[in-house]
Amino acid sequence: MKCWGDMRRSDWVFPTAILSLYGFFANCRPAEPFLTPYLVGPKNISEEVVTNYLFPIWTYSYLSLLCPVFLLTDFLRYKPIIVTQGLFLVINYVLLCFAHSLTAMTYLQFNFAMVTSTEVGYFSYIYSVIPPERYQQATGYVRSAMLTGYTFGATLGQLLISLADTSYFHINTITLGLMGVALLISLSLPMPKNRMFFKSGVGVSVDTLDEEASEGGKEAKERCCAWENVKRSGRQMWESLRESYSSMKMLKWSLWWALATAGYGQVFNYVQLMWDHIEPSSTSSVYNGGVEAVCTLVGAAAAFSVGHIRVQWGMWGELSLGVFSAVGAGCVFLMGLTNNIWLCYTGYAIFKASYMFLITMTMFQIAVNLSMECYALTFGINTFVALTLQTILTAIVVDNSALGLDIVTQFLVYGGYYCIISVLFLTQGVYTVCKHCHKSADRPPENTDRPPQETLEKQRVPDTQHGKEHSIP
Repeated sequence: MKCWGDMRRSDWVFPTAILSLYGFFANCRPAEPFLTPYLVGPKNISEEVVTNYLFPIWTYSYLSLLCPVFLLTDFLRYKPIIVTQGLFLVINYVLLCFAHSLTAMTYLQFNFAMVTSTEVGYFSYIYSVIPPERYQQATGYVRSAMLTGYTFGATLGQLLISLADTSYFHINTITLGLMGVALLISLSLPMPKNRMFFKSGVGVSVDTLDEEASEGGKEAKERCCAWENVKRSGRQMWESLRESYSSMKMLKWSLWWALATAGYGQVFNYVQLMWDHIEPSSTSSVYNGGVEAVCTLVGAAAAFSVGHIRVQWGMWGELSLGVFSAVGAGCVFLMGLTNNIWLCYTGYAIFKASYMFLITMTMFQIAVNLSMECYALTFGINTFVALTLQTILTAIVVDNSALGLDIVTQFLVYGGYYCIISVLFLTQGVYTVCKHCHKSADRPPENTDRPPQETLEKQRVPDTQHGKEHSIP
């Protein structure tokens, strides 16, 4: 009890612990890696309908919901959005368990779009309730909990199918129970007091009005305050937008983020259909859960390695984006051309690991150069651009009203898409490296008349303000 009381009194431990717990349960979905086999098998929906009709609805719905949800997240102060996500996760698995019509499965895609669009609340909440000096520590806990939950859920689903011969229906009911736990946990999150953009208290406060003022005067001043608040929020967003994209370096990182995420989203959404095409789900050898668990761990290890690699990213960053995008393109082509399920699994693992490595590096490069407000806005805009590109790909390549390509041809298109990204950034990366080398060659030789290192060391005195040393000029 004393430990619980200490957590509640802490300015960061309690909200971080509750959000991490929510993230674990909300992402612990044993049924998710087996969604396509469940729809094609027990739900008796054809692969063509799932590919060319159902899944595109999620993409279109996600795009339409992202902007309003992003704005409402800050306006409502994050917690209501997280609770909404928990509620829609419960509804999602109620539909999967007990609904059977194509109409219900169509609504299911819109429902899941609500779940994914509200993820911005989960990623932003922690920064509104804890002090800035705890950001890095809390972010690590929250993301680790999310990753652990996804890995545990995928592993549990695989074990239930492979060892206990559990049906897809019962795995979905277990997932429904876990989502109910996540919803209950979300209700105990403390309500943030601050917003990032929609600040309160602009202009004259209504509380300071004369008590004898007329109701009409109060309403007019309330409207005035609200309008000033909106204008100030708009100006703040515009300034954040200018700061985020005024740098060509930030623009290049953001461009790769949007382009690559769109392609990754398509591969991630349709890879289960590719696995089902290579080895139909009617067989007993379905290892989707185990593969997703391994891929997540490999990807997490690759992402973790970013913080321990000492590279001059300003010089080598664009070339790295091009090289790893080429690796991703090769893996997508392998998944589309092979008839061996294990080669397809391997290609997906390498593809996911390379993407998670690069997206972590990209987010880090953007975050270290921007304020939290600018980073949040950049995150939202880059996600919106990526989703727009993904919607265009879906509308042209997947949707029955356009090309309506089969799953193999789709993956060949996605491989070509990643080839274009690779060529674009390889070309720019080679140019950047050559420019840096040319600048280094043009620098004048260092002055050989400098005093020896021993003399410089003697001239160093401690900087008591910052805990460092500096040299006397």
